Amino acid sequence: MSAYAFRFNLSRKPRNPLLRMLAGVVGLLVLGVMLVVGLFVGAAMLLAGVVLRLGRKRPQRAAQPQHDVVEGEYRVVGKSSLTQAR
Repeated sequence: MSAYAFRFNLSRKPRNPLLRMLAGVVGLLVLGVMLVVGLFVGAAMLLAGVVLRLGRKRPQRAAQPQHDVVEGEYRVVGKSSLTQAR
């Protein structure tokens, strides 16, 4: 037996032109249904996210003074100190 005897071609199109057209229409219908279902699922996820965000209570912020200054103690380190640390 040759290796070609066991070749499977599962994606064979029907030979009848009416069956070919019917298969194409069924494929387009399945594609359309999947598109509509995907759009509804996406819209439901967005809506659920908005509802959850709006329904959450935000914690009250503590009143902090508005300063543009960061306080701290700084020290300038020379290059020689940096190379000795390695």
